[in-house]
Amino acid sequence: MLKEYRLRKHLSQEDLEKLTDLDRKTIFRLEHDKNSPNLDTFAIVTEALELTDQEIISEIRKARINAKKKKENKYIR
Repeated sequence: MLKEYRLRKHLSQEDLEKLTDLDRKTIFRLEHDKNSPNLDTFAIVTEALELTDQEIISEIRKARINAKKKKENKYIR
């Protein structure tokens, strides 16, 4: 999700690094689901990307639905 929104804003990881004061390694890890952000980091990144509350909630819902589908498919096999 993070990378998709960053690219929609035509931002590089370096640009996001400057906007958020997070290092590029952290941004990379967040984009590739290697780390989960704490609440402060989440707020900093969503502000920098100018995401609305509705967009965030929508993405969380999509992620939960996808996770549920993956889990169901695992049991079907």
